[in-house]
Parts: sequence; structure tokens; C-alpha cells
Amino acid sequence: MKNGALIFLAVFVALGGSWCGFVLAPELQLGGAKQTTILNSSDVYPVGRPGEATQGSSVYRANGCAVCHTEQVRQTGITCEVVLTDAGKTPAAVTKVCVDIGVNMTDRTWPLPLPKTILTGLTKEEADAASGKITTAGGKVEIHIAATGPDIARGWGMRQSVAEDYLYDQPVQLGSLRAGPDLANAGARADANWQLLHLYAPKSVMKGSTMPPFRYLFEVRKIGREPSPDALKLPPEFAPHAGYEVVPTPEAMELAAYLSSLRATAPLYSAPIAP
Repeated sequence: MKNGALIFLAVFVALGGSWCGFVLAPELQLGGAKQTTILNSSDVYPVGRPGEATQGSSVYRANGCAVCHTEQVRQTGITCEVVLTDAGKTPAAVTKVCVDIGVNMTDRTWPLPLPKTILTGLTKEEADAASGKITTAGGKVEIHIAATGPDIARGWGMRQSVAEDYLYDQPVQLGSLRAGPDLANAGARADANWQLLHLYAPKSVMKGSTMPPFRYLFEVRKIGREPSPDALKLPPEFAPHAGYEVVPTPEAMELAAYLSSLRATAPLYSAPIAP
């Protein structure tokens, strides 16, 4: 075959180029990623997960949770909010300016409970203009940045997910199907006790839930001299027979710890928000 070497070389270059593009380039971009600094703070982000939560990541993967849940909040844009923090020494003038720029001042008597968000859904230019007028009148304001998008509106997160959120995750369990809600910020929505109830009997905390119960992660046993401090406090319709209790296994505790550790609330340079 006269052109065998040429064909081999072409295939080698094509495969090598693909490997560089899909494997080497991301490794060079993200492989050396380090902790970043939280905006307006000296604290670093993220911090490593506690040991129990790290073990829970393996339980999450073993039970196929990523099949029905994602861990990636999407964001379509940002808006600005103007927050009045102080009416100053001339509250009447500040009130007049607020009314002039479209603030709904149903109660114009002072002092209003401050700080108070007075304008939302603005562009940066609009927020700066409103802030300037109020400041000129003697008031003090802050401009807050708020993320927007369907996932934000559903309460699944405060901002988009970025590479820093997954620094200590191995492997990263982004998921691709949302049969259930996104979990990237699940720890900010519910604590470990709620997670355990949800794992044992999803409908006990969410009516109409389609999630299957993970009861094999729990032990139903007779109550000894005293009830276990870890026993679930279930509604009557989901509770075991009298004299019995439901106690989470170590795997259930680890999984609940992992879910509770999923928090993405830190404002970052790559994902700014006003917490």
C-alpha cells in the first residue's frame, strides 16, 4: 500500500489533535486551579469537604444520584439592585428623589426600616444614576448585583456554577438530566436532618415527590431501653410500627453530610453576587 504511511500519519495527527483539544487543554486550564479569594473578603474559596461528606460523595455516586440530578446552576445574566441604607439628615429630600425615580413609597414617614431595597432589575448605568441622585439628596445607598435566570428563579442557587466550585470534587458529578432539582446549592436549602427524611420517605417532606425512597440505607429496629438519638422523626403515616424506630446507616449519614455540604453562595470574581 503506497500511501499507508501517509494515512497512518494523518490518523495519528487527527487523534493527537483531538486528545490535545479535549484532554490536554482542559488539564492545562483547570488542572492547576487553586483556591480563589471571596469578593470583598480575605477568606479563600472553596474549602475542602469534611471527611464524612467526602465519603458521602462516593455513596452519592454508587446510588446513581447523578442520573436524576445535576450539580450545575445556569445563569443568563445579572441585574442591579439599589439598597437604601441611610436617609441622612434630609429624609424629606431623599423621599422626594425616591418618588421621582419611581420608588413605590407607600409609607413616606421616617424612619423606614433600613436597609431597604428600593429598586430592582436595573442595569449598572441605571443603578449608578439612581444612586447618584439619592446621594446628592443626602442619602446613602449600596448597589447590589443579583444573578438572573430560570435556575436562579427556582431557588436552586444564587449564582452560576463556576470551575472553582468543583476544585475538591473527584470526580465532578455534573449530571445531565433533571428528573429532580439541581443540587449544586442543596446544602443552603436544607440541613442533614431534612436530607435523611427525604432519603427515607421523600413524600414525607415533599408532597408529590417522584423520587424513589432509599430505605435500604436505613435500619428499622426495635427500640431499646432508650430511643436512638439518630432515629428519624417521621410523620405518623410514614413511621414504623409502635415500638420500632428508623435509624440511618453510616452510608445514609455520609450521603446526607455530602448533600448538606453542597453550597455555592460565595461571591467570586468570576461569579459576582451580593450575598
